[in-house]
Amino acid sequence: IASKISSYQEAVEGTQQNNEYFIKNRNGNCKFLNVLQGENFAQADDWYEQMKKYSDPKQYPDNHFNGWSMGGQNMCDIHLALKRLVTLRYDGLLEDGKQDVMHFLGTSKLEWGVMLTAIQRAVRKYHNPNFIVTYDCASPFLCTANGQQYTNWRLDHNGKWSYIMEPAPDDKGFKQDTRPWDEECVKHHANWNPSPMSEGLLVNDVCKYGPGDLNKNNKEGNTSWDSFSYFLMMNHNVYTHIKSVQEANKAMDNGSYPNWLVNETFERQAVCEMIDRVFEIDDKDKALEFIDQNEKLWMMVPGTRGAIGKKTINASTQFNNLFEEI
Repeated sequence: IASKISSYQEAVEGTQQNNEYFIKNRNGNCKFLNVLQGENFAQADDWYEQMKKYSDPKQYPDNHFNGWSMGGQNMCDIHLALKRLVTLRYDGLLEDGKQDVMHFLGTSKLEWGVMLTAIQRAVRKYHNPNFIVTYDCASPFLCTANGQQYTNWRLDHNGKWSYIMEPAPDDKGFKQDTRPWDEECVKHHANWNPSPMSEGLLVNDVCKYGPGDLNKNNKEGNTSWDSFSYFLMMNHNVYTHIKSVQEANKAMDNGSYPNWLVNETFERQAVCEMIDRVFEIDDKDKALEFIDQNEKLWMMVPGTRGAIGKKTINASTQFNNLFEEI
């Protein structure tokens, strides 16, 4: 059903209505996160000012929200995300046992995985020892829908870090094939990395349909996969996606880094080290100033939507910076 929301202010008002309902009807058995939206810095600041009360124990002592969810420009611009975190810290809305969770919507890039780990570590180190960052993405599922599987990951020092997705075996001639799935995958992928799921599969667990077989719609399809095959592949892909992020964090801890997260043009600057510096500063204005002073470093980081540099500043941002609507 279409929401019929056609403007920023309508989105604000709709969210306020929903939040009021959640506040009045929650029973405490589930953590609620305060979603922060906005397509540019100005909107993001305005949204925060209008929504922050729902996470404030002073206004809602018994039923305030338990953390934050970063959407819109908040989730794809590290510059804005850091400024929001600093503001939350000094507004008293990032407190131990009160607002311990921050979720980033739609975040799949490995660079962001290690950056968010750096944020979690820094907030725990300097402010809230129980703070946790979470994030989600659809990549493992979209990959499966396209007939692909995660085969490995790429963590080249000072290079590009990424997941490796390649076409998965899909052959109707495999209907009676009881070889291990990994055995077939090794033939196609030089750097095949198995998962606990793939290690338990046979080829015909995935390639179920043979020539002439009809699918659940009583038609002969182009693929040998049935519906459950997709679930099996999704499980493998989710595991390997998570494993990739874990390996990326280990690589960072061991001194490797992707080229987007370190600037060695003049004086070496590493994004994850600078994130620690942001939270080491114990003065709000100085911390915000430090973030703005390092704008060029933050602009090296690809946004979660794939843009980099000034391309992370969308058309809405530019319009609102240049014009005032009347």
